[in-house]
Amino acid sequence: MRTTVTDASDVDPLALEAQLCLATSAAARALVGVYRSLLEPLGLTHPQYLAMLALWQHGDLSLKRLAAVLQLEPATTSPLVKRLEALGLVTKTRAGDDERQLVIALTDEGRAMRADAVGIPAAMVDRLGLSRREVDEIRVGMETLLAACHRATT
Repeated sequence: MRTTVTDASDVDPLALEAQLCLATSAAARALVGVYRSLLEPLGLTHPQYLAMLALWQHGDLSLKRLAAVLQLEPATTSPLVKRLEALGLVTKTRAGDDERQLVIALTDEGRAMRADAVGIPAAMVDRLGLSRREVDEIRVGMETLLAACHRATT
């Protein structure tokens, strides 16, 4: 469903359809729903997929750094990592130089899963029926929104 941009003076400022929060929240849920069928064969949820993407890109990460990369709280990231560990995709070990730090590393199975996941981004573009350029423009717009939100809360 596409909506059109209207003159702001014509819209009730409290109209539900005029709220940025509704559009972003609904879009996020819908996007995760599209990912679901692509991730099911891998046995991953969307948050687990994001964690795997971070580990495939960056290699071993402390729990704190993984949480930061995913823009989550460590308390939210810890159960996510626990589930990935139960799936045999990652290991958790204490850092040798700082016992307080938990290091998350991919197992051989976790590294091998990358080959199965490599087609997901292109499949998403196809399923959405958008061009790669449109997807990039939306992502940049969302990053702009996220930065504005961070500025507004600091």
